[in-house]
Amino acid sequence: MDWLMSAEVYKFVLIGSFVYAALILVGAFMTEAPYGKLGAERGGINLSPRLGWFLMELPATLSFVWFYIHGKNAQALVPMIFLGIWLVHYGNRGFIFPLLMRVAKGSKGTFSIIVVVSGWLVTTLHGYLNAVFISHLSTHITAEWLSDPRFIIGIAIYICGFLLNLQSDSIIRNLRSRQEVESGEKVYRVPEAGLFKYVTNPSYFSELLSFTGFAIATWSLGAVFVLAVSAANLIPRAFQVHRWYQEKFPDYPRERKVLIPFII
Repeated sequence: MDWLMSAEVYKFVLIGSFVYAALILVGAFMTEAPYGKLGAERGGINLSPRLGWFLMELPATLSFVWFYIHGKNAQALVPMIFLGIWLVHYGNRGFIFPLLMRVAKGSKGTFSIIVVVSGWLVTTLHGYLNAVFISHLSTHITAEWLSDPRFIIGIAIYICGFLLNLQSDSIIRNLRSRQEVESGEKVYRVPEAGLFKYVTNPSYFSELLSFTGFAIATWSLGAVFVLAVSAANLIPRAFQVHRWYQEKFPDYPRERKVLIPFII
């Protein structure tokens, strides 16, 4: 364990992780990730969305907790605050979000096993890079950090992004009624509330906003990796989902942007 927690190994893994993020970006523009709307008609081994999401996100929690508890600063106040933020974030993303999904009864699996397996490496790196830095290697994450403008601004951005993400997920989930789910009817509608008035993918936008805030609050390259690899996955997919809506709904709002309100 000591060698995994060392600064030398951490730096090596960090560099490799950013190279991997760049490869993911290239791959994401070349092909559509087979899950959700874009995975409905794909072949191969597929899981239910609930199980797929749960399995893919699980290593982010397990990896973070495992490496965090082995850090020399694991019981310090500010690292414990970041531990709490991480557990809340991935508790929602990995457990609550898939549990609340409204999947049409009897529908076939649309979450490719390939996405799950490839996601394990990324989410494991998420946990490792952030936990080791926060609880072991960082020198600035002390009690004084709570009054640093970077911590304050970063936490404010993170909370804003997290709340917007919860709202956006709720809006898209409630487009399909419980009765339709029980009947097995697979219905798609155009969302109109919240940030959906301005962009097609507010869940992606708010997720990236959250990770931006977390990166600022921790002032960590490990958190920057989470932001970078998330952007590499979500930005190309945002354009693919936008195109899917335009093709499925001829009257889809022309003024609606893809990802960032009024900009992109």
